Order: sequence, then structure tokens, then C-alpha cells
Amino acid sequence: MKVVIIGASYAGIAAALEVRKKQPDAEIVLLEKQATLGYIPNGLHLYWGNEINDLNAAYFIKKEQLEKQHVQYCLEAAVEKMNTVNKTVIYLWHGQEKMTTYDKLIIATGSSQLSQKISGSGGESVLKYKRHSEAVTALTKMEMSQSVTIIGAGQVGVEAAYLLSKQQKQVTLIESMDYVLFKYFDKDMIFPVQEKMIEAGIDMQLNQTVSAIKAEADLPVTVQFGNETVVSDTVILGVNVRPNLSFLDEHIQLHMDRTIAVDRYMRTSVEGVFAVGDCIQLNVGEGNETEYIPLVNNAVRTGIVAAANLIKPKTAFVGSLRTIGTFLFGYYIASTGMTEAESVFSGRKVKAYHQEVRLTSLPDADTVTIKWVYDATSHVLLGAQLISTSNILEKINTLALAIQTNQTLEDLQQKEYFFHPSFSQLISATNFISWQEVRDDGNEN
Repeated sequence: MKVVIIGASYAGIAAALEVRKKQPDAEIVLLEKQATLGYIPNGLHLYWGNEINDLNAAYFIKKEQLEKQHVQYCLEAAVEKMNTVNKTVIYLWHGQEKMTTYDKLIIATGSSQLSQKISGSGGESVLKYKRHSEAVTALTKMEMSQSVTIIGAGQVGVEAAYLLSKQQKQVTLIESMDYVLFKYFDKDMIFPVQEKMIEAGIDMQLNQTVSAIKAEADLPVTVQFGNETVVSDTVILGVNVRPNLSFLDEHIQLHMDRTIAVDRYMRTSVEGVFAVGDCIQLNVGEGNETEYIPLVNNAVRTGIVAAANLIKPKTAFVGSLRTIGTFLFGYYIASTGMTEAESVFSGRKVKAYHQEVRLTSLPDADTVTIKWVYDATSHVLLGAQLISTSNILEKINTLALAIQTNQTLEDLQQKEYFFHPSFSQLISATNFISWQEVRDDGNEN
């Protein structure tokens, strides 16, 4: 069996390695249009954060590891079209048109930053750095810039604002919503971070929609929003990540947003063709609702699921909870599942509680603030958000697992954790605590 995988980022490589486990005799071919494979999309943030010394260190896998698994790869192979009837893929390689056949095809082409609503967003002065070559260009440009405008206050935009403000850059952040990171946090939980951003000198332009970017080579860039404009040395586009799927044939069914429609087994509308990662919408939890959620953890998991179902459907994707965690402006923040703000669209009665818990039993211990979002009738946990000045990021994984396994608040009160006074509290932070003195019920309604 010959398995062709288009795209060699997280989803494609996860699929390739899992196919090798499941199908030891399969011929596996990765087609990647970039000159490198396995680049970490936020490698530039790792560099700015002094976590790596060189962008060439921002790779999560080496070629030798793929070769050891007998996974073939072809770099600088830009897929131009496919034929799902003849089971062929046409790609351009070093100026020559090549063709390969397949028995099974996995589409894992990832996504790129692009906006069809903002004129000028495709210009060279608008920095995008998901790929290694883009990051190299962005690094050089940013080192020569004193001011930057960031469009979009999602995770990429706010992380960039944090790292660039530490370099004493003059940062303007433009967001169409009325607070940052709205997909993952409620306004009350992210407010402390937002205050720190203002203290750090970030020019916050909330409730603003960018309409145009005007730039000429080596000149300042003008960003227009409403009747206002801001001029800076450069612009970062941190919104509208979308897949580029112009090579698909007419038999592959798409959603309205041009992502590929798949079932929970990652199967497309064509037998033997699968799609994963940033190319698709995902189920949110166990329901039938789907969303576009381009996160690395989703890319890896969908790649593994597709590989498991190549021959016949065996393993269904369990859904995404949009679990994230990061460090910004002095706070560790993490989120999983439903926010209170979006619960109004869920069709169920939802309640929320805050609790602040000391992280150890020592008198000067730091605290974590947790927001619990749960079903008002069954008390099943639906979402959780954490914020602390200590590193509590790993705790969000416990809460994500609790949501995936339909744990109630009462279940969480009795979850067993180790106790040591130097490292833990009498009751763990992720035990839901009913004691009134440690819980703020003011937000119950």
C-alpha cells in the first residue's frame, strides 16, 4: 500500500509516523512545498523569548528520524492538482512537473495567514512567520523596526505583543472584539493580563476592525481602522489563518469557509482520501457542532486518527476542547472547554464559579484563580480557565481530561492527588472546593 501525505508539519508527520506503526510494509511519501520539514510555527517567538539561539533550532523532528522509520520525503514539492478518480497527485518540483500515484491520500497542508477582508494584507511589508523562510525575513525586518502594529489579539498576536514590548518596541495591538483572547477566556479572567499590557505601554485598540494596510517598500506602513489610522515601521498579521487548498478536485466536499469536510474518522467525501490538521473543521467535544480550531494539539491528534482509519474506520476523533496554555505579561494563563460568554449559544443552562486556591500549604504560597463553567442541572464540568503568577499550566490538562470524561463538580471534589506541604495544598487546586471562604459566588448568575 502506498500512502501519500501532502504537508510535513505537525499533522502530516504525526500521520506518517502513525501509519508506519500501523502499516509496517506501507510505502509512505511526504510531499512538502517548503525547503524544510518539521518547523515549529511559532519558532520566532521561541527566539524572541531567548528559548533558542537560532531559528534553525526551531524544528520538532529531524530528517534522520523520518529516514529511520523509512518515511520518504520530497521537499520543495508544490502540489498543483489532484485526481481522485485516477488516484494521482501532480506537483511542481524544481521547475519540473511530477506525478505520483497513491492508494491512500492524507491532506495535511496546514494553513497560512491571509485576510480577504483587509486590502493590502498580502503585501511584503505585512509580516507572517509560520514558516521558516517567513520567520527569517520577519526577524531581519523586525530588528530594523522600532514600532510595530499587530492585527489580532489572539494567542499569536498577544504573545508577539509581549515579546516585542520586552524589546522596547512601540507596539499597537488592534482587535475587533472588546478584549483580548476572547476565544479562550472570559473578560473577567483575562482582565489582569490586559491591565499589565497597558502598563507595559501597549497601545490597545479594541473594538476596531482593520480595513486596509497601505505600504511601499522600505517606507512606514499605514493601517486603517474605522476613521483612524496608525503608522508604524512594520505590521504583523495575527488573524485569519486559513488553509490553501486550491489543488483539490471537485469531488472533495468543502465547508462554506473552504475547509475540507470530514467525519470523525477524518474521511473526506472521497473514499481513501483523508484530511487533517488546519485543513478541516473539528467537532467541539462530543457534539455534532464543528468549528475551525487551528491548534497544534488538534493537528497531531487528527493525524494519528487518520492513520488509524486508513483501512477501515476504527478510531473516532473525540473532539476538541481548544485547550491552550501560555505565559504573558507576568501571568501563566490556561483554558479548556466552554467559556461562560459562549455558553449562551449552547442551549443549556450554565453556571460559573470562581475560586482562588493557594498552591502549597506554606504561608507565602502563591495562588491560582480558577473559573469553573458547568451545567447548572447535572453539574458536569464544561470549561475551566486558570490564571496565576506561578506556573500552573499543567493543571489545565487534568481539567481537560475531566471534561472529556464528563466529570461533575462532585466528582472533582473527590479526585485523589498526592499531598506534600511544600508542593501542594491540603486540597488540590483542581479539586472543586465547596467551602464558601475560598469561593467567590458573586458570579453565580
